[in-house]
Amino acid sequence: MNENEKIREEILNTVNGLSDEQLNANPEKGRWSIIQVLDHLYLMERAITKSIADKLKSDERVQAVDKPIELTVNRDVKVEAPSYVVPSDSFQTLDEVKDKLAESRSAFVQLVHNADENDLEQKSFPHPLFKDLSLKQWIPFVGFHEKRHLLQIEELKSKL
Repeated sequence: MNENEKIREEILNTVNGLSDEQLNANPEKGRWSIIQVLDHLYLMERAITKSIADKLKSDERVQAVDKPIELTVNRDVKVEAPSYVVPSDSFQTLDEVKDKLAESRSAFVQLVHNADENDLEQKSFPHPLFKDLSLKQWIPFVGFHEKRHLLQIEELKSKL
């Protein structure tokens, strides 16, 4: 979880100082704006938190072998975001998105903190590419996913 916090801090430091107009600008046609990337991170963390919570409540145990989730940061492999984590096109301020990110992170941290270690190891749910991931692997996956998008934010920022 410490690594997740470091990556989130890097992301917020990267976007600090940009105006809401810059954050909402689309420097490349057909790609997300920086604010949309941040909104996607919020939606993703919220979805993962909900899925972990649902699995923790379930009696179903499907153990998964560890997957190479660190490959998530490889941006050469394009991944289509599932519809439920596609951000809206609406104008948002950095403060609004920071509040949403703080809320999703707080819920994620609380859930993980209160989870039983055995449940995290013995329960899983599928990832679109990696297939079944243990709940325990979903925790660092959040950080790798954000690191992937940190690189995207830096690319977008350089094109503003």
